[in-house]
Amino acid sequence: MQKIFLFIGCLFCFTKVGFTQVNTTTPDHVYLDNIKTVKLAPVDNPLKLPIINLNSSQKLLLSFDDLDSQVKDYSYTLVLCNADWTPVNMSPFNYIDGFKENRIRNYHYSTLPLQKYIHYQVRIPNRDIKPKLSGNYLLKVYVNEEEKKLAFTKRLMVTQNKAIVHGEVKQPTNPKVFKRYQRIDFDVNLQGLFVNNPLSQVKVFILQNGRWDNAVKNLKPTFIRGDKLVYNTEDQSIFPAMKEWRWADLRSFRLQTERVKGIVNSQNSIDVFLKTDFNRSQRPYSYRKDINGHFIPDIMESGYNPNYEGEYAKVHFYFSTPHPFPDSKVYVFGEMTNYECSKKNVMTYNPTKKIYETTLYLKQGYYNYIYGIIPDGTHQLLLKSTEGNWWEAKNNYTILVYYRPLGKRADRLIGIRSISTMEKL
Repeated sequence: MQKIFLFIGCLFCFTKVGFTQVNTTTPDHVYLDNIKTVKLAPVDNPLKLPIINLNSSQKLLLSFDDLDSQVKDYSYTLVLCNADWTPVNMSPFNYIDGFKENRIRNYHYSTLPLQKYIHYQVRIPNRDIKPKLSGNYLLKVYVNEEEKKLAFTKRLMVTQNKAIVHGEVKQPTNPKVFKRYQRIDFDVNLQGLFVNNPLSQVKVFILQNGRWDNAVKNLKPTFIRGDKLVYNTEDQSIFPAMKEWRWADLRSFRLQTERVKGIVNSQNSIDVFLKTDFNRSQRPYSYRKDINGHFIPDIMESGYNPNYEGEYAKVHFYFSTPHPFPDSKVYVFGEMTNYECSKKNVMTYNPTKKIYETTLYLKQGYYNYIYGIIPDGTHQLLLKSTEGNWWEAKNNYTILVYYRPLGKRADRLIGIRSISTMEKL
């Protein structure tokens, strides 16, 4: 009998920890300075969102570098979240098949680089952990089996395709925005799910190029026609169109590629100086194929493995403008900055050179980025004054449809559709 009560007590503690500790975390955030180049994407495509189908054979690859020279005991877990990424008040036993806590056992010491590091990898799901339910999951990676000692967090999504989504990117008809914005019209076929109240049970989010910082949230249908929800309002599902992302080819630290002005090698480090970027807000639109803000670790020279043979360098960014933006901060932004704006990627204005400048520590690879401003007292990154917005820009949009069954405690991801400005679906 004592063993039974001990088991129940441990179960209670296990469940309570699963409920409370996640509340202090931020999705897609790196907590430790020694953690670099975090990627979570499908195994077969590093440029896609971390989305898998429930109970499928699809895998996501998590990879990251630890710049400390000593192997650490990194563990990870999954936390089920609602559509708005708040944690679900549910025991992990109900949404995880396997073990709640798992160790990352696959690692490799760097071999050639000046910057020594240890490269870690794990595929998810695996035989130790597998989601039971569809929905949003927060992947938490932490040190020494102590969940409070977070290394970083990443979002991933598990979908169960019970709804059919069709969509199309259009040019807005509103004369105030039609030259600078893009509009997404779409419909959701619930296929007989018998939703009693779609206005409260169904939630829809739209992501532009996989970004959550500017997601359109909690859209309501314009019309309801039987099982079909129609979304085609002029002012809800619209996005500033941006321009094509800027790029830096850093696959070699020996050759000066198109965007590199100079490379300085010292005994212990490498400095890469990019060519000065100029304000594009008033420049006409021109198309250049990009990777929509992502980055890919890669080495130009053949025969090398970028995972553990890729070098790191201090990469210097410069953004030219005759005057600083008043009461605002300027950031260099993209997946390489974790789609965050913080002191790590804020830029400093140099009045002598009349440029904003900052330095990022980056691994060899190919990078997309943009410059944006955040006015003091606000939180949204704005591109109008640095990049400009043009209807013709090529963007990818992802429509996410969530459903909360009656009496259930979590939002289920039941439909997803990716559409591009270069196609009509």
